Amino acid sequence: MTCRIAPSILSADFGHLADEVARLEAGGADWIHVDVMDGQFVPNLTFGAKVIETLRKLTKLPLDVHLMVVEPEKYFDGFAEAGANNLTIHAEAAPHLNRQLARIREVGCRAGVALNPSTSIEAVREVAAELDLLLIMTVNPGFGGQSFIAGSASKVRRARALLTETTSRAMLEVDGGINRETIAEVWRAGADTFVAGHAVFAAPDPRAEIGALRALCTERA
Repeated sequence: MTCRIAPSILSADFGHLADEVARLEAGGADWIHVDVMDGQFVPNLTFGAKVIETLRKLTKLPLDVHLMVVEPEKYFDGFAEAGANNLTIHAEAAPHLNRQLARIREVGCRAGVALNPSTSIEAVREVAAELDLLLIMTVNPGFGGQSFIAGSASKVRRARALLTETTSRAMLEVDGGINRETIAEVWRAGADTFVAGHAVFAAPDPRAEIGALRALCTERA
């Protein structure tokens, strides 16, 4: 199974964004993860379409945009035009998932759903077959650098079982506290895509860190 590493730009030095992106590319990053927060769904406030547009000019890597926002449908057109490749919305903020996933595809992006740590995977059962990506949060969303929530691998395992049961081809992504100590556990549980922010950007050599994380995704339990 493919192992994708998606460094979160939230942890980058924005004073040297072009250099940071170049380091990610040199390290073999598969995607760049972009956390969009509105200060309402989560406490923090981060990026808008302008940052996505800037990133698009700096790289050809897929931009994996995670919308931690209320009323996410307001952002689809602008973010797609800015250069997003994936748009992932939260089940907790999107009561009309079928319609919103269809709309994401209409604007030309892969469609994903994210689940908070306390949200059951059953929340996506009815749309699982329509998903391009299922994102399991392994911290409570809102801030970078948090610690991995113990027991999250069990939820990832159940998410993989749900995708298999519903014959979904969705990628299974994990986000939160992913580092050398945690990545192998969620890989063995069935995840194939890993968001790593602090682990990559706080490392002495971010390029080497991406390789080290990927190397840990080499076996199954």
